[in-house]
Amino acid sequence: MALACACGLAASAAHADDNPGYDRPGLGFTPVALSRGDVTIEQGLPTWTRDHLGAGQIQSQYTTDSLIRLGLGGPFEAQLGTSPFNAVQTTGAGDDSWAHGRGDTILGLKYAPCKAVAKFTWGLLGSVEFTDGDQAVRNEHRQYLLGADLNWQVTDNDGVGAYLEQTHSGHDGQSTLAVNESHVLSHVLVGYVELAQVHERGERSGTEAGTGVAWQLNRRVQIDGGVRARIAGHAQLWMASMGVSVFLGR
Repeated sequence: MALACACGLAASAAHADDNPGYDRPGLGFTPVALSRGDVTIEQGLPTWTRDHLGAGQIQSQYTTDSLIRLGLGGPFEAQLGTSPFNAVQTTGAGDDSWAHGRGDTILGLKYAPCKAVAKFTWGLLGSVEFTDGDQAVRNEHRQYLLGADLNWQVTDNDGVGAYLEQTHSGHDGQSTLAVNESHVLSHVLVGYVELAQVHERGERSGTEAGTGVAWQLNRRVQIDGGVRARIAGHAQLWMASMGVSVFLGR
């Protein structure tokens, strides 16, 4: 099953000196690369999604999505993602089934030439998701993703951002355009809202809206939570997540 991307908040509370921020929570990613040799671990606890499959069937998925980010030096950052445990429930139309297992592996590369102190930052992220997970929960085809994220720090407490993503898997594809606004609520708490337009190959499209918070437990640890819901058209019905991120750099 595919892992969701997450957004780096344009407005952020205090981090460790060399910590550019986290890719959790929300859509997108933080458009700043880690310094050479620095590592960040981001773990979902878990992420829950609910979607309509058609023919009266509803699918719920619980994913413990994991992401390891490694600074390669300069504007480049390598990423390794997976989901150690997935559980999928399908109900409706006379069906009530469960499946579980380890999810697929994702390899990604981020290019982000801007420094974290810049008012305007941008970055690109490319990744491939393999089909090496347990058969009951893995994708049928490799999934390729290309994303672009832009953030503008409007004031010390407010930021706005945009995220564009294109995925391709077998004969299927999806494009996402999202905008977000973030606000520093206190020296350790940041809140955000986001709005996304999703278009699937086959001319199906829909709109999602979401909100969430990120809490800087200390200078190296962040706890986050968020929720997103379909508000129009063909889109994922619900998403709710909690997570923790740890910066292991200098």
